[in-house]
Amino acid sequence: MGVVDGVGESPFPDALGAGQVPVPHALLGPVLGFLGVWRGRGRGGYPTIEGDFAYAQEVRFSHDGRPFLAYEARAWLLDGDGAPLRPAARESGWWRLQADGRVEALVTQPTGITEILVGQAGEGAVDLVTDTVALTPTAKDVAATRRRYTLADGDSDTFTFVHELAAVGQPLQHHLSATLRRAAGQSTPPTSSWNSSVQ
Repeated sequence: MGVVDGVGESPFPDALGAGQVPVPHALLGPVLGFLGVWRGRGRGGYPTIEGDFAYAQEVRFSHDGRPFLAYEARAWLLDGDGAPLRPAARESGWWRLQADGRVEALVTQPTGITEILVGQAGEGAVDLVTDTVALTPTAKDVAATRRRYTLADGDSDTFTFVHELAAVGQPLQHHLSATLRRAAGQSTPPTSSWNSSVQ
């Protein structure tokens, strides 16, 4: 089983770590530290939402040897005791790495929002700002976002995420922040001399 019309599983699986096959493309150097599966908790709020809220999140970054990362994120709301309440934000997309650490990101949400973001990766951080937003006819009005992903100093197994949002007539302002940790059982990617190891 597993083969339909002579075709089995993809012979080109994604890698979740820098030491896995396929070898990462050289342009991925500035973001190798983000490869893997991450889980953590955060808090959010916005003027159009009554009160702050707590949430949990899982983020996955992988690659197939070409100069982009596949990105998936899903979140769920938590009650006052930290128990799951219901699914919340979900999105997927791609981080396209360019020379000198420039990043072009595509992020799509099932709520009818697609963003193209541009920014820079380097020194354990990725900072992305909206270039273009496309909305389906029934999507919430989102004008812009800014997303910052930062690996903790001295701890390559932790990163922080901050999301600013301009939506439904509100100016760009804080919306979400979370701290995520590398899921158990994953190897930590190398943090030094990436140029010599991947080129």
